[in-house]
Amino acid sequence: METLAPTSTCHHATLRIATEGPTRFVDLTDELDALVAAAGIRVGFVNVQTLHTTTAIVVNELEPLLHVDFATVLEHTAPREFPYQHDDMSIRTVNLTPDERINGHAHCRALFLGTAVCLNLVEGKLQLGRWQRVFLVELDGPRLREISIVVLGDGRR
Repeated sequence: METLAPTSTCHHATLRIATEGPTRFVDLTDELDALVAAAGIRVGFVNVQTLHTTTAIVVNELEPLLHVDFATVLEHTAPREFPYQHDDMSIRTVNLTPDERINGHAHCRALFLGTAVCLNLVEGKLQLGRWQRVFLVELDGPRLREISIVVLGDGRR
């Protein structure tokens, strides 16, 4: 059996997504599949990272009622109407912007979710289970969001 030296290659892309509501699960899987195909990686990894503190990246199932359940769990975990110190502009002194949002709940919800996922690529495809999909979780929308994606691996086909 002949062993060939790997031809390592790396690709980066940024997805810009306009979310449509306060809590949403945006399926990124098809966009990731297209980026992986364009990168020509046979075996490697794709890392998907959100660039925002009130979003998350998760792997789960594309089932609408399950997404309602997820949003309900998040609401119970960090209720929107709870008095967050982050939202009290009379005491808060850092990271303030002119268009500051009342979003302590979204930051607290993000604490329980991840900012990134790293997925295996085999034979040029994402290795996902039967029902698995990759989601951007919007916790403070609607907003324009950016996702950083790195595809790294053996570029030989």
